[in-house]
Amino acid sequence: MESEDAMLALAALAQSTRLETFRLLVRHEPAGAPAGEIAQTLAVPANTLSAHLGVLTRAGLIKSERRSRSIIYRADLDRSRDLVLFLLKDCCGGRADLCEPLLAELAPCCP
Repeated sequence: MESEDAMLALAALAQSTRLETFRLLVRHEPAGAPAGEIAQTLAVPANTLSAHLGVLTRAGLIKSERRSRSIIYRADLDRSRDLVLFLLKDCCGGRADLCEPLLAELAPCCP
């Protein structure tokens, strides 16, 4: 991941509704969630959510797919992984033992 891509993704997440939308979509993986359900869960007007979804999509953090009359949004976990790796690539000056607590904290989510 390039620095500009990372900055775009981090800027997209630097707003509360977009951050909560992204976190909600991560929780809904791999099925995703329709825009209406996201708006209802977060108590956000549909047009406002649409703008936020556009920002997250342009940042590469989410994807959408049409299913019949609905648009289903999903977190782009590959892109998210790339962002986290970009941020942590030089973790602890190359001392893997110092990064072990971080990795252990992430591991329980994905047995």
